[in-house]
Amino acid sequence: MTAEAIEAGPRQGVTAAGDVPLRIALLTYKGNPFCGGQGVYVRHLSRELARLGHSVEVIGSQPYPVLDEGEDLRGLTLTEIASLDLYRSPDPFRTPKREEYRDWIDALEVATMWTGGFPEPLTFSLRARRMLAARRGDFDVVHDNQTLGYGLLGGPRALGAPLVTTIHHPITVDRQLELDAAADWKRRASVRRWYAFTGMQKRVARRLPSVLTVSGTSRQEIVDHLGVREDRIEVVHIGADTDLWSPDASVAEVPGRIVTTSSADVPLKGLIHLVEALAKLRTENPDAHLVVVGKRAEDGPVAQAIERYGLDGAVEFVKGISDAELVDLVRSAQVSCVPSLYEGFSLPAAEAMATGTPLVATTGGAIPEVAGPDGETCLAVPPGDAGALAAALGRVLGDAGLRARLGAAGRARVLERFTWARAAQGTAELYREAIAAQGAAVRGGAR
Repeated sequence: MTAEAIEAGPRQGVTAAGDVPLRIALLTYKGNPFCGGQGVYVRHLSRELARLGHSVEVIGSQPYPVLDEGEDLRGLTLTEIASLDLYRSPDPFRTPKREEYRDWIDALEVATMWTGGFPEPLTFSLRARRMLAARRGDFDVVHDNQTLGYGLLGGPRALGAPLVTTIHHPITVDRQLELDAAADWKRRASVRRWYAFTGMQKRVARRLPSVLTVSGTSRQEIVDHLGVREDRIEVVHIGADTDLWSPDASVAEVPGRIVTTSSADVPLKGLIHLVEALAKLRTENPDAHLVVVGKRAEDGPVAQAIERYGLDGAVEFVKGISDAELVDLVRSAQVSCVPSLYEGFSLPAAEAMATGTPLVATTGGAIPEVAGPDGETCLAVPPGDAGALAAALGRVLGDAGLRARLGAAGRARVLERFTWARAAQGTAELYREAIAAQGAAVRGGAR
């Protein structure tokens, strides 16, 4: 990638009029939007690609992707590739019955789980490769959503079409943060084994011809952590569904309400620092309370902090609510918070800003790329600093004028830079470049 291209930032190209619609296979080993950002990415990107006129077949495993429907989305379909669903609720880490085993990939999946590893990226890639080989000629391009498994190597000869891969951020970052938070050698050994698949992902990433990522920060992390050549990586910003995530004056603002999206048991998300900040904040503002969109951990550092600070009545966890209920929850908050130590993008930041809810966020990873300048579109604090977080939250809760100014500026920033329609346009342009590069390689080999 040239210096000029880097300075220009992410691509925002529009599919040229008259381009032939593409047949796209969009792969995702974990595609349910309620399981995290990868599922949200698949849902919204597939919808907007279909609206551009492309045929999009989402190919996913359990928990299966949830796709949008509508008259303008007839080109969007879902194909399910069943795994053994070893981590399903309510019986995670289950042992399958003998009759559930179908082939050697199932045996590999169970053996990896039994030995403390996470098998899904590898086993999904092997199943997807088998399916794509059987359907050679059905797709113009294969788009992998961060599986990075060995089964996706081999190029068009193995997969039947050129491959484009999205890497949201290197999972090695998560691995290191969990190692840093581990209490003893046993926990560190368990973390290393669970994240053993990142070694495979690093080896696969280095052999990929076309990598797409969602921020400049993630691009640099992919170079530094995975060793991918910079000229193989393009940035296409993702964003919010700005029709759904929009202001609504009819939703009453709840005094003192802070909302965040986080998993209590993931150190990367920094929830424990927000809980500590809330304890400090409530000494001056007793109305301050936190609503966490995510699963409550019954044990661990966050649960212990809630008990230690006497915050049982001031911290609420919500899970399984509808999109409309989630949007109204964010609208009802006086401030939204992203306390993460690191993010490769931060959809919760973009979505909260799109509703006009003022944002307090850390400067971890790519969050500043999304949230914008401190004091203009958000209030920014260092990651892991509960005191700074408490002070910023207190400023926003105590100043209606500041809330209105940050909220309006935040929505304007999202409308200008971070929408799914723009993301789909840039992604489709990258597909065409990958197809053209493969055609050039074939022609060159024929000479």
